[in-house]
Formats: sequence, structure tokens, C-alpha cells
Amino acid sequence: MTGVQQATKRFLDIVFSALVIVVLWPVFLLLYIVVSIDSPGPGIFRQSRLGRGGKPFTCYKFRTMVADAPHIRKPDGSAYTGADDPRITRVGHFLRKTSLDELPQFFNVLKGDMSIVGPRPEQVDQVRYYSERQKKRLLVKPGMTSWATIHGRNTLPWEKRLELDADYVENYSLALDARIFLLTIPMLLSTRGAFGPQEEIQPDPVTPDD
Repeated sequence: MTGVQQATKRFLDIVFSALVIVVLWPVFLLLYIVVSIDSPGPGIFRQSRLGRGGKPFTCYKFRTMVADAPHIRKPDGSAYTGADDPRITRVGHFLRKTSLDELPQFFNVLKGDMSIVGPRPEQVDQVRYYSERQKKRLLVKPGMTSWATIHGRNTLPWEKRLELDADYVENYSLALDARIFLLTIPMLLSTRGAFGPQEEIQPDPVTPDD
């Protein structure tokens, strides 16, 4: 990614995220209240995620699970995302299905931790599962939507998502960002791929997950 591309991408991130926050602040407030009422615990969930260069940052989202939910990790290192997950609250299921739980990440974009488009941010300890090629995803800021998102989101095996992230970095262009952004809209409206396959997974108490 050239310096001009980086500057242009950052300018678009600031403008778009600021516009969304200003226009949708009543929605942010309403969702915060609904999440807080639906189950005990904070309305906003905060967790350390991998940023550009592998530097951790605090990622925000509306809480979709019961407070202090036990961590569940699949054998390949990916987080469990099945729709049958008993940790997910009633409101949380709706937020995940519609991706509204990700709205607070516009603040991450405005701060510069994330971008509108880029590999989805993952938990800090997951880097140990990456191949050398997959580590290329850390060369750019994580995003709210990604090349992997428009190819199936959580229905794709985690390994495939990481490879698609590497493809994105290797073939980066502002035109590719625009394509991903536009193709994300119909995917979100259809709610496809919000949940992964249902599997019998046992809790692995490491850190609270959401």
C-alpha cells in the first residue's frame, strides 16, 4: 500500500465513520439501553484485539453474550460462532444476525485503530495459529468488513478466511476496498453468514468471549 493510498484510505475512514456516528447516535443509544436491560452487565463489550503490526488495541461492540461468558475455542484456534451458542442472549442473537453489534467499531475506525475495510480483528492469542503468509493480514489495519466477509463470513472455515485476508493484502487497491464495501451491503441486508456451523464444542476458560 502506497503512502497516497494510506492517506486516502484514512481520509475516507474518518469522514465515513464520523458521519455514521453523528447520524446514528440515537440508534447507538437505543441499542446500549436494550442490551443493558436484556441481561445483567455492561452494554458495551471491550476486548483486546490484534491491530496493524500485531499491536493490540481495545475493540468495541455491543455485548451479545451473558456477562463474563466462558471462552470457547475450536481445535483450529478459531472462536466458536454457532447460532446455538447458549452464551448468546436474546437481544445478542438479533444483533449478531443483523451485525448491529459491530456498530461501536465505528469509534475504533475514527480513532485510527481500524479501517472500514480490512481483515476482521481477531483475539491477540490467535496469532500463534497463523502461517507466515497469513501473518500478512497484520500489515494493514483490521476492518469492519473484509474480503473474507463477502465470501461467506463465518460459514467459511477459519483457515480459508485467513487465506482470503492474505489475498486482500497482496492485491490491495482502493478499487478493491470500494468493491468490498459495496458487496457488503447486500450481504448484511440478507443476514447471510452471521453464524458458523453448529458443533459440539466444550468451554475452554481462557478469557471472556463475545
